[in-house]
Amino acid sequence: MNTKHTEKDNDKQDKAPTFLQVIGSVLSAFIGIQNKKNKERDFKYGNHRVFIIVGLMMTLTFLVTVITIVQVVLSQAK
Repeated sequence: MNTKHTEKDNDKQDKAPTFLQVIGSVLSAFIGIQNKKNKERDFKYGNHRVFIIVGLMMTLTFLVTVITIVQVVLSQAK
């Protein structure tokens, strides 16, 4: 039974990461953590363009959020 379970786990790892897994990997990269299994999956089966696009979108979202928060706080301080 363990052999079949291991084979199923290997089959799941041998696929390209889903969009949610890409987002999770990019978020992990933002804070500097990533487990070895996911890193190997991303490098072996992932499309680098997808990671770059998601990373740029998340960076832009982060910057817009920080700028918005700063503007709101500064407007309240006046």
